[in-house]
Amino acid sequence: MKLVIANKNYSSWSLRGWLVAKASGLPFEEILVGLDLPDTHARITQYSKAGRVPVLVDGDVTVWDSLAIAEYLAEKAPDAGLWPADSAARAHARAITAEMHSGFMGLRGHYPMNIRRPVASRPETPAAAADIARVKEIWRDARRAHGQGGPFLFGRFTIADAFYAPVASRFVTYAVPLGPVETAYVEALFSYPAMAEWLEAGRAETWIVPSDEVD
Repeated sequence: MKLVIANKNYSSWSLRGWLVAKASGLPFEEILVGLDLPDTHARITQYSKAGRVPVLVDGDVTVWDSLAIAEYLAEKAPDAGLWPADSAARAHARAITAEMHSGFMGLRGHYPMNIRRPVASRPETPAAAADIARVKEIWRDARRAHGQGGPFLFGRFTIADAFYAPVASRFVTYAVPLGPVETAYVEALFSYPAMAEWLEAGRAETWIVPSDEVD
């Protein structure tokens, strides 16, 4: 398998697909395409006409959406436990993953993922504040209902955690105030070996994408 991703410092959707691929336990080749470069679009469209990352290529199969990649890998590696085993927990995990996949535009736009940015707060917009409150609620509800078996949203690491990992990164970067449940969850994510590996690589990158460099 090949997984096409973009800059680890900036690309939140790449992080989601990459974390799921790592959690699947399946071997894959990482292909990193720098963002905002003259050949960026041409390089990505070699793998997907959609022109976006991540893209998973598995033989004759090409999957070009992060959630579709997650579902494909969950089917390909059923023993990896990428979704919770319990049906109620699995439905809950799928719902909050889909909510992240399709929403939170206020948060995404105002707080772009930038692992390398010095930690400093940024004044909230009303839309970002509403999204932050909803994310915190999602985390607390999942931990309360299904988190007894470990430090993640559903105990063990699942696709839902992969989809909220970039938000945790944003919360740290922009010094978003968190309660004890959210703080413990962010700490668990940052201690997860694959996440720690990604963060280290992101900090080491030297590419600059001006639109993601905010005060």
